[in-house]
This record gives sequence, structure tokens and C-alpha cells, in this order.
Amino acid sequence: MKVRLNKRAMLTYILVTMGGFCFAGCNNNEQNKNVEQSVPTAIAEEETTSLPEQTGNDVAFKDKDGKTVSLKSLKGKVVFINFWATWCPPCIHEMPSINELKKTFKGNDNIVFLMVDVDNNIKKSKAFMKNRKFDLPVYTPASDIPKDYLESSIPTTVILDKNGVMVGRIEGSRDYADPKMIKALHELAESD
Repeated sequence: MKVRLNKRAMLTYILVTMGGFCFAGCNNNEQNKNVEQSVPTAIAEEETTSLPEQTGNDVAFKDKDGKTVSLKSLKGKVVFINFWATWCPPCIHEMPSINELKKTFKGNDNIVFLMVDVDNNIKKSKAFMKNRKFDLPVYTPASDIPKDYLESSIPTTVILDKNGVMVGRIEGSRDYADPKMIKALHELAESD
């Protein structure tokens, strides 16, 4: 059975239910101080953000082997992008729950996890993951990151549906192993 989702309902489901799990973010400024207030505003506006359409303006990331992965190449998959740094306490706090979330999708080719080290230090971030026994793929930016994805606070998580449309942008630390998040991502991954 195929599940069809209302994107606005899914966005509401993901962001509002996860809103209660906000802990903090690094490098917060006045604009990002109260994330929970901005989430309902983003939901109320029916606009969603899609990937850049111009050739050459695709968002891309490099993996540990120097291989570049573009978001355009991931269309047809749900993409979970977490922007983080090894020195950021809220990033470190949420990492175990992201690792658990990824485990629930083991063998599911419909979802991709990108852990993007904003410090652009792949060696340090790989060592971080290895030392903590996390099975999370580390990337660094290989292009400019749109402000729609990342402004000035980490951790920030962006969730793209299979069409490359942003259905969630979450600032601050969360418990991503929450059953509501797992269910929402499963529904996105199984949708057309």
C-alpha cells in the first residue's frame, strides 16, 4: 500500500511534535533565539523551499574519500541533513539520537543521512564518530549552503522529501529517536 502525504500536514507533524524537544543551539543570535516561536510561523506560510534549479547552483557535499554528493543526485530519496561541529555541546548532545534514528532505517534505500561538519574538518569529524562508535556518514560542504538550510545556529537539521522539497528545518538539539520523528520519516520514505 502506498501512502500519500499532505506536505503541510507532514511539516506540521514533524516540526510541532519535535518542537518540545529543543534544548539549545550554538552561535544563536537574536533572530534565532526563540526557535519554537518561528516553527509555527513557518508552518502557517504554505511556501516550501525547493532545491536550486539553475545548473551549477546545486548544493553539494564531500565525503571522507573526497567524493562529491549533490542534492540533485539524491532526488527520489528522503534526505536528512544535520549541520553540526565537534565543538558544539548541543550537537554532541543530539548525536546519539541521530545514530539511533539512522539505525531504524538500516537497509532502507529511500532515506539518506548527511552529517555535515560546518568546520570543514573531515579528519576530525571522522575521528569524533569513530571514538563515539556512531555509524553516521560525515560530509563537508562542497558548495555554498543556502540560508534556507543554514543561517547562524547549529545544530540545524533539514529534511527534504523525495522531490527535494524542504519539509522541515529544525534549529537546536532534539531527540531524533522520538517515535513521532521515526514514524514521520517512515511515512515520507514510503510516499511517492
